[in-house]
Amino acid sequence: MIKINPPGGLSRRAVLASAAAIPLFAIRTRPAEAAEFTYKLATGQSLAQPINARLEQAVGRIREASGGRLEIRFFPASQLGSDTDLLTQVRTGGIEFLNISGSVLSTVVPGAAITNVGFAFAGYDQVWPAMDGDLGKTVRTQIEKTGIIAVSKAADNSFRQITSAARPVKTPADLQGYHIRVPVSPIFTSLFKALGASPTSINFNELYTALQTHLVDGQENGLVAIDAGKLYEVQKYVSETNHIWDPFWLLGNRRAFANLPDDLKAIVQREFDRASLEQRADVASLNASLKEKLTGKGLVFAEADRPAFRDALAKAGFYDEWRGKFGAEVWASLETVVGKLS
Repeated sequence: MIKINPPGGLSRRAVLASAAAIPLFAIRTRPAEAAEFTYKLATGQSLAQPINARLEQAVGRIREASGGRLEIRFFPASQLGSDTDLLTQVRTGGIEFLNISGSVLSTVVPGAAITNVGFAFAGYDQVWPAMDGDLGKTVRTQIEKTGIIAVSKAADNSFRQITSAARPVKTPADLQGYHIRVPVSPIFTSLFKALGASPTSINFNELYTALQTHLVDGQENGLVAIDAGKLYEVQKYVSETNHIWDPFWLLGNRRAFANLPDDLKAIVQREFDRASLEQRADVASLNASLKEKLTGKGLVFAEADRPAFRDALAKAGFYDEWRGKFGAEVWASLETVVGKLS
């Protein structure tokens, strides 16, 4: 099993070393014939992301707590396909569990994008009470309408920052005509178009090459993903925009989850909830040290004028457009947390 220090004593080196230790093939499991249920869990996140280490630990705890009745084989780092491929697989039953970002999930669950509204959240003091409360319930309801379910608390895919190769992005004017990679997500595309940029949707596992070949000028991601994907090798500047917060959702195929006895369902939810909470602590610890690390790798950090970006979005009609798309009830669940957006 991967060994990770508890959150209280967590170090960046421990997290990344533990995650990197995950093998490139399925995690070791008991023989399939020993299990009453044999399921698959896939992720599209790179091996160095803490979510993979925490999910691997959860898989082991589930096996032990179930007495070997439930075997979950773990396939991290896009082994079974890209994010969009994996979404199809979890919906059809090709895999039973999938960890995926809210931004990519929104391609099939449009309401999940409510957490991706640009420049909405001021910080984590708003994020976690909202996600563990009514806003999180709202998103879960939207997920369930499409035939899949969320089986744990949301984990942290971080506040996102804009990186670039040629110049820092400090104001909306710096994005005019700027070719930026975004996830396969309509709200990300809409956000950057409203700011005057030219967004291109590319899966994360293809991002490094897209930057290296100058298919796009820059991209936007959290510091953990920037570090894990070694994007510092092909980018120069990081603008601290915090323009979007994005969750990770652990999804389950509805039929496969329903087939589990109630005691196994309870074990799955308990251990995956624990994994999410521990991953949140991992990311908080990493974010505290990554700025220094990435500066040492050659990245130059720049402050961004967040109020100017929010004003530009309001003037471009971005908030009005998405209020109409989400509907008054879903939009109100966000504004209850972050205040009026206009």
